[in-house]
Amino acid sequence: MTDTPRPLTLAEVEAIARAAHAGQTDKAGRPYAEHLRAVAEGVRARGGDEEQIAAAWLHDSVEDDALSERWLEEAALSRRTKDVVRAVTKRAGEPPEAYARRVLATPGALLVKEADLAHNADPARLAVLDEPTRTRLTEKYTRMRALLGLVADSGEPGR
Repeated sequence: MTDTPRPLTLAEVEAIARAAHAGQTDKAGRPYAEHLRAVAEGVRARGGDEEQIAAAWLHDSVEDDALSERWLEEAALSRRTKDVVRAVTKRAGEPPEAYARRVLATPGALLVKEADLAHNADPARLAVLDEPTRTRLTEKYTRMRALLGLVADSGEPGR
């Protein structure tokens, strides 16, 4: 149990995530906040609730050292949001199979990871990368989708 007066609003979570990733860019050189926004919108479009949308905004924050694990533990967020962020945070040296098992075992995490993978694998996003990087990432995302039991991208909301 936490002694926090009130949970952070989605707007506050978004502002924290944007500030934490300020100056960061993705592999294509785009502001990293664009990816966070796309994943949050993808979660919303897939029927995710506010806890999952908050986790989407924060999904890379601990992994990228933008925010600390201590910050996450002490933040005025629901236990479920914190659990989802931890579930989708890759750990150094962790096999993809173990990562996928953790995501599948954590309520709410699969939807966040699905939205993350959908944006990462967006052909328009991948098109600006060099061929070897595009091929490597496409294979990586396809394998993770298979490990998570997600069907092909067809029929998903466009992201």
